[in-house]
Amino acid sequence: MRGLICGPKLAACGIVLSTWGVIMLAMLGIFFTTHSAVLIEDVPVPEDIHRDTNPQRIYDLYNKVGYNCFIAAAVYILFGAASCCQMRLNKQKEYLVH
Repeated sequence: MRGLICGPKLAACGIVLSTWGVIMLAMLGIFFTTHSAVLIEDVPVPEDIHRDTNPQRIYDLYNKVGYNCFIAAAVYILFGAASCCQMRLNKQKEYLVH
């Protein structure tokens, strides 16, 4: 069968992992773009930012990390779509008569 890359179990595993990845990364992206104080340890803060009194620099870093989370969630959506296509191809293969 043309386009069949993986079996049904691996495709199902890919769907589960991509669903979890989308949920987790979308939530992280939301929390980073709302500047959650709990996530400050995950923001790449330069050493000289502590001398700056303008909080906009740290907010920009939060937004940058949040956008990266949204981009990673989009990649997981593509991976999930590919896994769904593999599941469909595996279902079609079951119905073929050899």
